[in-house]
Amino acid sequence: MRPDPIAMIPCQRHLFDLPREVAYLNCAYMSPLMHRVVEAGQRGMALKARPWEIAPPDFFARPERARALFAEIIGADAEGVALIPSASYGIALAAANLRPGAGRRILLIEDQFPSNVHVWRRLARESGAEIVTVRRPPDGDLTRAVLGEIDERTALLAAAQCRWTDGALIDLDRVAPALHEVGAALVLDLTQSAGAMRYDAARIDADFVIAATYKWLLGSYSMGFVHIAPRHRDGRPLEETWMGREGAEDFARLVDYRDGYRPGARRFDVGEVANFALLPATIAALEQILDWGVERIEATLAARVATIAERAAGLGFRVSDPALRAGHFLGLGFPGPVPAGLPERLAAERVHVSLRGSSLRVTPHLYNDDADTERLIEVLAAAI
Repeated sequence: MRPDPIAMIPCQRHLFDLPREVAYLNCAYMSPLMHRVVEAGQRGMALKARPWEIAPPDFFARPERARALFAEIIGADAEGVALIPSASYGIALAAANLRPGAGRRILLIEDQFPSNVHVWRRLARESGAEIVTVRRPPDGDLTRAVLGEIDERTALLAAAQCRWTDGALIDLDRVAPALHEVGAALVLDLTQSAGAMRYDAARIDADFVIAATYKWLLGSYSMGFVHIAPRHRDGRPLEETWMGREGAEDFARLVDYRDGYRPGARRFDVGEVANFALLPATIAALEQILDWGVERIEATLAARVATIAERAAGLGFRVSDPALRAGHFLGLGFPGPVPAGLPERLAAERVHVSLRGSSLRVTPHLYNDDADTERLIEVLAAAI
């Protein structure tokens, strides 16, 4: 008996401040904010205007709500979630708690985002470890290339679930067990996939899982999360915040300095974690994602991207194998040289995508519809 098909989500453009004449297919750059997210942030900012209405429990309730929502999105336990301001903060936190040792190997992916490269280069210099850059092979099978580099010298792999330039996918169900077998750590950046692709934290068992919210989590800038495996939760935070300590809820006794930390991953929370503007906005965005369902979002975006890929291939663009890239991501290779001034021409037509190297990155979301697809194909056809 065939399983029931996943119900597609109809276009949600009405939830966003997205004019009809704008074809925004650039969520991998930055998502627009939903009306409800903006309103939640405005209410939070207004609350800060009247601080006498803010009570001590308010400092803790919203972080706990956000912690739980992100945990549900990635299939993790909320006790392992810390709130952070950026992906680079979370990656630095991971690097501060991993010790590769001299002669060990740190695996990175070719063309990885800079925030997930520089910190590992520094760690390698300080520890005597070696950076190994995994090149994407001609057939595009990044998973096979990663597996070919894992051996007993491997200390850790720091990578994204899908690469930011073109969506090249790492099959974590194959890579994670190979790392576990040799005792290597896994540091994952889900900024380009959390909220748009399913991820099962319990099954993958990564050491650190990091995501900024301003892309596929449809949230604000300067917010993010890290899920930390139980084996690292007694580690060292980047900051010694007052809210991370035992007894922080009792404001009258804060000068009774406690050496102990609050339970779980709360010691790793960024300072001023009770952000009165960004947290309400983040919570509103995560609640909407869970209301839609990540599985349905993934299927809906994959269907739209598949249509765009088929149409673009008909114009002569090179399209990667869908089995080797994330379903919500499309990198289009030009049939010839990249046309001069292409991003400016597209923007002038109010069609928004990203040029990354020689690849045109097209990343729609639920606010896009068939009219946006037609606009993109028309402009591309004229450009080439």
